[in-house]
Amino acid sequence: MCGIVGLFLKNDALRPRLGEMLTDMLITMTDRGPDSAGIAIYGAEGEGVKITVQSDDPGAFDGLDAALAQVTGSPVTIKILDTHAVLTLPETAADTAVAALEDRGLRVMARGASMEIFKEVGLPRDVAERFALRAMGGSHGIGHTRMATESAVTTLGAHPFSTASDECLVHNGSLSNHNSLRRSLARDGFAVKTENDTEVGAAYISSRIAGGATLGEALEGTLQDLDGFFTFVMGTRNGFGVVRDPIACKPAVLAETEDYVAFGSEYRAFADLPGIETAKVWEPEPATVYFWER
Repeated sequence: MCGIVGLFLKNDALRPRLGEMLTDMLITMTDRGPDSAGIAIYGAEGEGVKITVQSDDPGAFDGLDAALAQVTGSPVTIKILDTHAVLTLPETAADTAVAALEDRGLRVMARGASMEIFKEVGLPRDVAERFALRAMGGSHGIGHTRMATESAVTTLGAHPFSTASDECLVHNGSLSNHNSLRRSLARDGFAVKTENDTEVGAAYISSRIAGGATLGEALEGTLQDLDGFFTFVMGTRNGFGVVRDPIACKPAVLAETEDYVAFGSEYRAFADLPGIETAKVWEPEPATVYFWER
């Protein structure tokens, strides 16, 4: 079943409340998926790139910043939040850093100028508390609470999935041609790390964007090249987009005011949003792409 939420802020005065609003939206969707939960936050950009990593070992982050600085020859800062850590370093050192992190057995969750991803097994309320998501600010974000149907309940199997810098995807549905797509994407340099069909969808969209497509064009491509049923919400550095398959059997609703655009699997996800009583609210059409960018 699964529950999806998304929030794109037009009013910069709301940025300090992004994490708070997204968390409340996601908690409202808990009964759609109690297995695992996650949120991607597009926060303030600094100098360099942010790499979010995860480990089940409480000591895995001890001295990690110093060790990575030695390997890359670049300054590294670290922010530890429970089982995740966000490392900030120069963009030129990012590839070397990712390879070193993976050699240490750390799971790379995200990479980008602004995007951070936090996800774990458990209920949205518990995941939000572990990572202090309510205190996070930013311009936009997406979230997901999962009911596993086709792959294991693990941290890596939780959404969002990121397959390129500052890009991530959440999904409600099931793709039937993900195995053949997985092989063709790997040949094009977009290898996925899990058995989850959503990661294949994320890699497909990332491959289209890498090939020069806009976000809207990449989402339109899913309607021709992906088989199955799906509601996708894709986050990028500049905004987010929504698309449903032609049958559109998975629920979805959008709301827009002068201050924000919100997505939810159900209208009740919007209950606590400011000004929702005057919002334009509609169900996204089947086989139609919607996106908002700065």
